[in-house]
Amino acid sequence: MHYYDFNVVLQEVPGELSLCFTISGCPLQCDGCHSPFLWKKGSGKKLTQQVYGAILEQYRGLASCVVFMGGEWHKKELIAHLKYAKTKGFKTCLYTGEEHVDVRILEQLTWIKTGKWDKKYGGLDSKTTNQKFKNVKSNAILNHLFIHN
Repeated sequence: MHYYDFNVVLQEVPGELSLCFTISGCPLQCDGCHSPFLWKKGSGKKLTQQVYGAILEQYRGLASCVVFMGGEWHKKELIAHLKYAKTKGFKTCLYTGEEHVDVRILEQLTWIKTGKWDKKYGGLDSKTTNQKFKNVKSNAILNHLFIHN
């Protein structure tokens, strides 16, 4: 699993300061994608356990959530990274263009964003979006948290 970049973010999971890993090799290649450079397999740096662990340790007690932008196509590695984050006290989130992901991934998540990007419907901040941001345990759709009046 390779990550193209890492950022500390505020908007991807409302109410959480999140460590966001953007994973390369996306097979979906959505029309209108804002990050087509992420389609290339192996671009960026290898997300080793050593690198990942060091980042989580650096932000432990400051950030509250780990977000993966993609990576479900690296199921075994993603599950391992999510499990590790949970052992360090982080909540977890996956942003995917898929409608469904493997139950073994879901078991490791606090939140999930599903649905391909579609320009005519907009993103999570649009009332007409086809995407869903859900609490995994309750299955509650939380899109309203992204809509600003």
